[in-house]
Amino acid sequence: MPSPLPGMNPFLEAPELWSEFHSRMIVAIADALDDDLSRDYRVAVEKRVYLDQGDETVLIGIPDVSVMAPPTVKTVTTAVLDAVLDTPITVEIPLEETVQERYLEIREVATGRVVTVIELLSPKNKRSKVGREAYLQKRRQIMLSQTHLVEIDLLRGGEAMPMTGAVESDYRILVSASEHRPKAQLYAFNLRQVIPEIAIPLNADATVPLALQPLLHRVYDKARLELAINYQQSLSPKLSDEDTAWILSLVNHHEISPAKF
Repeated sequence: MPSPLPGMNPFLEAPELWSEFHSRMIVAIADALDDDLSRDYRVAVEKRVYLDQGDETVLIGIPDVSVMAPPTVKTVTTAVLDAVLDTPITVEIPLEETVQERYLEIREVATGRVVTVIELLSPKNKRSKVGREAYLQKRRQIMLSQTHLVEIDLLRGGEAMPMTGAVESDYRILVSASEHRPKAQLYAFNLRQVIPEIAIPLNADATVPLALQPLLHRVYDKARLELAINYQQSLSPKLSDEDTAWILSLVNHHEISPAKF
């Protein structure tokens, strides 16, 4: 069963589903490109690895870290302090999390050169200090090279990637062909719109089409995500009352139970 929504499904942005969706979507994009690319190119699934501390990150696969009020400061007398020093207390040590983010590279077979990098952004790229800087460093390197960049942002939350002249939108796809920099093409679209088809730049102004919308529907169907989504749960960022009513009308039309949990 495909997604009941015509475009991006915001319930796939939930932390407990995003990691699976991201992994399946990366592979689906690679397979779709393989079907259309000539034998002069191949698509490789690569990964970026870095360490991130839990107090700075938005965890993938589990709910976001809660925001808590600071503890009340208490006055400690000398007698109490002496007693504390005689008894060990339990503390917490910040642990670093190993983060792996997968992306795609289109490589020229004859030379091995990376022609195009395709990134599907994750929450850490947009909301984690360490994750964002790790991604922006890679982004800057690409922008200074002859490699094309395709940046797919299907997340409403977090800080958008830096660019000048962009319009505000729920989602965006950036296509930066190296020969046209600093100019780039931005596909901006909202929740109720179909994800636009884009042209992936290759060598010598050649391109290959990429239709993301049917891939999303296929991933949703193959992963049976309708069995995992609770369409009555609250999302972050929160949906408007109008968008919530619109989604529920589509869900009911497709005869999907809005409460699966």
